Parts: sequence; C-alpha cells; structure tokens
Amino acid sequence: MDLSACYYVCRNCQRWMMPYATRIISPQKSSYLTKNPLGRMISSTSPELQRRKAMPRSTVAPKVKDRLRSAERFRRKAAALRLDTEAAAGDEEERETMVVTSDDLSNEIKFTPHRKTTTPMDSVIAQVTPCPIEPKDGNKEEERPLVEERWREQSWRLKDLPSLYLQLSKSRLTGLVVVSAMAGYGMAPAAFDPLTFALMAGGTFLTSCSANTINQFFEVPYDSQMARTRNRVLVRGLLSPLHAVGFASVVGVLGVGTLYHMVNPLAAGIAASTWLLYVGAYTPLKRLSIINTWVGALVGALPPMIGWAASTGGLDYGAFLMAGFLYCWQFPHFNALSWNLRSDYSRGGYCMMATTDPALCRRVALRHCIALIGLSTLAPILELTTWTFTIDSLPLNAWFSYLAFRFYRDADSKSARKLFLFSLLHLPVLMLLLLISKKDLHPEKEKPGIRVVAMES
Repeated sequence: MDLSACYYVCRNCQRWMMPYATRIISPQKSSYLTKNPLGRMISSTSPELQRRKAMPRSTVAPKVKDRLRSAERFRRKAAALRLDTEAAAGDEEERETMVVTSDDLSNEIKFTPHRKTTTPMDSVIAQVTPCPIEPKDGNKEEERPLVEERWREQSWRLKDLPSLYLQLSKSRLTGLVVVSAMAGYGMAPAAFDPLTFALMAGGTFLTSCSANTINQFFEVPYDSQMARTRNRVLVRGLLSPLHAVGFASVVGVLGVGTLYHMVNPLAAGIAASTWLLYVGAYTPLKRLSIINTWVGALVGALPPMIGWAASTGGLDYGAFLMAGFLYCWQFPHFNALSWNLRSDYSRGGYCMMATTDPALCRRVALRHCIALIGLSTLAPILELTTWTFTIDSLPLNAWFSYLAFRFYRDADSKSARKLFLFSLLHLPVLMLLLLISKKDLHPEKEKPGIRVVAMES
C-alpha cells in the first residue's frame, strides 16, 4: 500500500501524521488516492477533496506549493516506514500462542497456532501520535482550555529596589548629565565650594532620575517592540507604573527643591526647564518628527549651565560655550548610535534621521564634528581657557572629524560603530582638557617693566 497518500509530516513538530490527510493533498497529487483501497474510499467520501479537485489549478497551487516541494522526501520516508511495518507484521505471523485445554479423562497440552489479525496500517497507526500543535484550519473543532485567569501579583524585594530604581533612571545617561554639570561648575570663574558642589550634583542627579523614569513610563508600549529596550523594568513588569510614577514624583520634587533652597533659584529653574523639555517636548516628538534630535541635543546641553549657575549665580558667555560643546557632541554620538539601530527604531515607530533621511543623518554628524574645532578655537578668545587648549584638543577633534567623514562617505555599520565608540572617549577627554587649561588656573605673569629713574644733579 502506498502510505504516502495517507500520511504527511507535520510542519509544526516534524512528525509523521495521519489525521486530516485530505486537507494537504492537492488536485495535482490526488491520483495517489486511487492507488489503494483506502485511498479510493477517502477520495469518494471526502467532500473537501472533491471540492479541491473541482477548483481551478491557479487557486489551489499557492496553498500547496510549499508542501509539494518536499513530496518526494515524504514518499521516501513513507516507503521506509512501510517496509518496517511489513517486517513487523511478518514477525507477528510466525508467533504462536500457547492454549491449554483439558478433557475429562486426561490433561493434554496442545499448541495451537494463533495468528493475530494485525495489518500494516494498524501498526503504523499505533506508532503515530496526534499532533500536539494542530493547525487552525477549520477542519477540527478547537478545544478551548479551561484556564482561570488571575491577576498576577507584583512582588519585589526591598534589596532589589536600588537596582530597579537605577534602571528606571537610566544610570549611564544620568551619570553623563551629572558629570556635565560638574564640568560646568568647575569651569565657572568662582571659588570652589565643596558643599554647594555636592548639593548641585545631588539635585541634578535626582532631577535626571525623575525625567528618565517618566520617559520610560510613556514609552512602555514602544519599548516592548525594540530589542534594545524590551528588558526595561516597566516593560518586564518588575515594578508597577504607579510605583514608577510615584518614584519619579518624589525624586523630581526633591531634586528641584534641593537646587532651589540650597543652591540658588537660577540653577533650579534651568533644571526644571530641562525636565519639562525632556518629558514634554522630546518624548512625544520622537514619534512625530526628526526635530526631536535637535530638541534632545538642547536638553543635553543644559546641564553645564546648571553647574555654572550654581557656582556664580548667573550666566555669561562661558556657560553658553560649555553648552555649545555638549550640543555639538551629541549629534555625531547619537546619529552613529541610531544608524546601527535603524531596524529597532522603525519597529518601535520612532522618527529618527537614520531611518527617515540617512543622508541628512551623516551630514549633520560631520558638520557638528567640524563645529567642535571652531568652538575649541573660540574658548581662548573668550578667555575661558588658554591657547594650550586649542592646540591640545586639535588632534582629538581632527580625528573625531575624520571618523565622521568616514561615516559620511561609507555609510555603513562599521564606520558608524567606530564613530560612536570614539565619541564615548572624546567627551571626557575634551572636558579634562578644558579643566586643565582653565584661564584662572594659569594667571598671566606681569612682564617686568623698565623703570626710568631721573638722576638729580
């Protein structure tokens, strides 16, 4: 018997199956059913097969195209299975069963041969188990499991809260914000006060934690679709949204309050503006327009101004120059990062230059790398640093610009990754050079003058 007409391999579990054979047999292969009695019975009694045989070839072929490609492999496996079952049936015929009979006068043991009525088909059916993943094609009534739905209780341990809060706060991004504010404080032309410096850093840290937590709260549906963000705290349900918003509210009020009451109102106002821009402008714009990149760069440029305002109580050209360094640095950094995450941002529905306008993405990165060279030249002119800073930072900025040019020219993942990795080194080294070359640390020595002494006669 040609078993290939009645058996198929389940595409879900790769096991040989018998049920619902008629649903996978196309009109082109229906001749297999007439080669054996079972096939003729199926072909004459199956309305599904009769319907398929009457359908035009063009409508059936797409449904069975993938199965017809492996029909030959199925037939070979069926032939091997048929040989095994026939051999098993032959062994059954040679077996004998002992039957004991007794007469009234004598007990006699007789061996009567007993042939077990086992057909090859019965042996095969005994070896085949139902498919655990049955396709939902309407040929079988679906069984709905009786599962009681319950609310999953959210539980967390107290010792895990610091780690979860740091993840909510995007600890690396928050650390960059705090370091930038510290650099602004250190570059300000004022006396260094350790207490004010610590309070400024703490208030900036708490405000940044609050802004990043609210950002994650709004983006949970989109973060769950991105490989880069699908393991975040709120996406995995490690903390409830109410818990996250409560944490953000508490640390946000504490951060701005600390800056206002213990530092000065100007620093608190800049920190509050940063929070509002990040949460109220940058977060919704990420799904609307590529302008979000410029808004995000503006948000990232404000932390040095917080430190400058905390030190001097005001703002001048030095504060804006420090903000300019951060503003220009963010474009090559983020554009190179987003270039290798284009599929993720597209899946999440975010409007980024790397996905909507790749050429603009590369041009903007190169422009702002070159702008860093100009800002480094402007620093000694504005008497923020000495001319040593311009000379020391030139190789650093030149290499940064070269990598941006490679990214602009090649437009590949390798050049984008090199630019991104170097940007992580560029910013701390640039800030260190600024602090080393600070004008107040190198007061100019008075040139000795020539005194003319009049000799009295």
